[in-house]
Amino acid sequence: MSSAQPSTNGERKMPRTLGLIGSGMIGSAVARLAVAAGLDVVLSNARGPETLAGLIADLGGRARAGTPEEAARAADLVVAAVPLRAYDRLPAEALAGRTVLDTANYYPERDGRLAALDTGALTSSALLQRSLAGSRVVKALNTVTPHQLLTLARPAGAPDRSALPVAGDDAEAVAQATELLDVLGWDAVDIGPLSGSWRSEPDTPVYIRPYLGEVPAMNVEDFLRWTLRTPGVPVPRERVAELVAAAEHRPAGEARLPSDA
Repeated sequence: MSSAQPSTNGERKMPRTLGLIGSGMIGSAVARLAVAAGLDVVLSNARGPETLAGLIADLGGRARAGTPEEAARAADLVVAAVPLRAYDRLPAEALAGRTVLDTANYYPERDGRLAALDTGALTSSALLQRSLAGSRVVKALNTVTPHQLLTLARPAGAPDRSALPVAGDDAEAVAQATELLDVLGWDAVDIGPLSGSWRSEPDTPVYIRPYLGEVPAMNVEDFLRWTLRTPGVPVPRERVAELVAAAEHRPAGEARLPSDA
C-alpha cells in the first residue's frame, strides 16, 4: 500500500469532462464537487435525462444530462455511482477503453445474494471488472457517506485534509482516480489491486465510521438522516493507511447496512 499523490508534472491526467452514471446521493455529491472545481459534468441515470432537469439547473452551466451511454462516451474517466445489483446493466461497450470509478458496496439484503462475493472468490469491484472487461476499474469513493464527501473536502495542502482508499489493477487508472480525488478535495491511499479491495468494503475499519466520529445507535433510515446533520471528522492519509492495514478478510456476504446491529 502507498499514499498516492497527484501528478506534479503540471499537466492534469484526467479529462476536463467527467461522466457520471448514477445521479443518486453519491453521484450528485461528486457532480457538485466536480462543477465547483471547474470540471464539466455529464450526468445520467436509468430513468432518462428528462428526470435530471432540476439537478442540472441547480448545478449550473457546466452540467448537462445524457443517457448512460452518452455519459460513458463523454470522457475517459467515468464514475459509476449505481447500486451493485445494477453492475451488469452498465453500458459495457460505451465504457470500453475508459477508466471507471466503482463506488458500489455489496449489501446482500439490498442487492440479493451473489455467490462469487459470498464465497470470497471475487471482490465486488473485481466482479465489475469482469463485467467491464474492456474498461479499467478502480474502487473509489465507496467509504464515505455523501454529505461527508462534501463537507470534508479541502484544498490541497490543507492541514485537515482527508483521504480515501483507492484500489485498481491498472497503475494509470489509479493515477487518474487519484488526480480526480485531488481535484475534488481529497487525498488518496493506494491499497493495491482489486483483489485486495475487500480492505475498504463494508464493515472494515476504514468504512464510513472514521469519517463520522461517534455514531449513535439507530436504524438505517435514522442513520442516513443523522449523517446530513453531521459535518464529519477529518481522516488523514496516514490514518487511512493504518485502518486499511488493520482490516481482516471475511466473507462479503456478512456485510450489514449501517445501523445499530
